[in-house]
Amino acid sequence: MKYSIFLVVAMILQSCSQSTSKVQLIDETAFSTSIVGKEVKLYTLKNKNGMITQITNLGGRIVNLWVPDKNGNFADVSVGFNTADEYLNNPETFYGALIGRYGNRIANGRFVIEKDTFQLSVNDGENSLHGGPTGFFDQVWEAVQVGDNKLELNYTSVDGEEGYPGNLDVKVLYELTENNELKIEYFASTDKPTHVNLTNHTYFNLAGEASGTINNHLLMINADAYTPVDGGLIPTGEMASVEGTPFDFREATTIGARVNEDNEQLKRGGGYDHNWVLNASAEKSSLAATLKDPVSGRVMDVYTNEPGIQFYGGNFMDGKYKGKYGKTLKYREALCLETQHFPDSPNKPQFPNTLLNPGDAYYSLCIYKFRAE
Repeated sequence: MKYSIFLVVAMILQSCSQSTSKVQLIDETAFSTSIVGKEVKLYTLKNKNGMITQITNLGGRIVNLWVPDKNGNFADVSVGFNTADEYLNNPETFYGALIGRYGNRIANGRFVIEKDTFQLSVNDGENSLHGGPTGFFDQVWEAVQVGDNKLELNYTSVDGEEGYPGNLDVKVLYELTENNELKIEYFASTDKPTHVNLTNHTYFNLAGEASGTINNHLLMINADAYTPVDGGLIPTGEMASVEGTPFDFREATTIGARVNEDNEQLKRGGGYDHNWVLNASAEKSSLAATLKDPVSGRVMDVYTNEPGIQFYGGNFMDGKYKGKYGKTLKYREALCLETQHFPDSPNKPQFPNTLLNPGDAYYSLCIYKFRAE
């Protein structure tokens, strides 16, 4: 009897070893550099279930994220690069990055607070995108690793940076929980009224980086409405029902099932690149979306206290870049699910307010929870 117990234990350990044997961590020295006197590093977080993520304080970018499938085999489900230099040379990819001061687009890079007009830096035609050309994704954050599974990042965005008013103190906590969650908490305070909308721009493929199209993934978005856009991908101001449209993901639907339909909104976005109005309460986190790869069985549930989520289907991926494993990152081979306030809210009073005033505390929560079935 003792022999059989030992044998079973040995088999379990061998199985665990095999399931994690393909995990390929990046050498942290590949991110050891200095930018304007600030030290760049790569940090490794792990939980007791074998999940691992590596995050750099260069833009707060999630570099990789290793998640098990239904058979216990691990794959890196996020898109990224192997070195700090690749991120520095290609910041416009936004792979895995913290986004701010304002995630998504602001029309004409301009808004008014009280009677003052603020002109932001523009980097998307005439619009400002993701905080401007040197947004939070391009900054070196102060970093402190707290134990094996938590990383704290801090950054002060000074008054006038990219045109935004006020000194904004930002703290972001990344935590890899024992419930297989990648939990992201955002905190901010300001000394002048300013608009803030923080998010994360990780590109996901639950089959693994560069493992083929994400159009075979199943997606559920907990939203009865979305915000249609104009030709510049700026919301028109309408919150339109998803009923009877390709934007109805209230039941899990294959992403590719309707993406090529003759629909004006799909044409404007080149596919899915829109904000959904979540059926959620701002008082607590709610389920925003569920993504599933039917082959591996990996499932990602997204929880947030935000009113919206941007689903971007990888429409601008053009094969220009290669990922961490030498494979070309092709058209629609990854997607983003960015929890957020709505695009262009500073210019749309009917949208949830993004103005942060002195004395107020900004808090945003995003949880990417992984399981297999």
